[in-house]
Amino acid sequence: MKQHFMMFAAYNQWANGRIYDAVAALDEEEFNRDVGAFFGSMMGTLNHLLATDRIWMKRFTGEGDAPVKLDAILHRALPGLKLAREAEDRRIVDWVGGLTEKALSGRFSYMTVSDMRTVSQRLAPALGHVFNHQTHHRGQAHTILTILGRPSVQLDLAFFQRTDEGRAYA
Repeated sequence: MKQHFMMFAAYNQWANGRIYDAVAALDEEEFNRDVGAFFGSMMGTLNHLLATDRIWMKRFTGEGDAPVKLDAILHRALPGLKLAREAEDRRIVDWVGGLTEKALSGRFSYMTVSDMRTVSQRLAPALGHVFNHQTHHRGQAHTILTILGRPSVQLDLAFFQRTDEGRAYA
């Protein structure tokens, strides 16, 4: 399981980099335009992903800042958001790299943000959710790019596995 999650942490970092590179071509109005996505704009969507990763990493590690809302706006401008995203992705990669198989099969408990209840579950399925959640909302970011008339971005896991970074996981 550890190799599987190391692949997803590396893929997550790579895919986020590709999305952020594409988003860099947007002007401020496009970045903030509400296009009807779940979190409205590209700015809202990318902030949601960073916020939820911070929430989950705080749950997993007990460390770091975690927002108290799923729609928290941590950075309104792309440069600060990109730096924070890169730092969080490195944090995730490093943390997953330090996990043991025993830790992955273990349980942990946390308080939900949306309805303030305690949940106890195994780590591996929760970590699987985190990477699936990233993929889900990156798909929305991809759609926002195309709504704004920008080119689509190749984000398939198989494409990542054909890159220099991803070959180790193919």
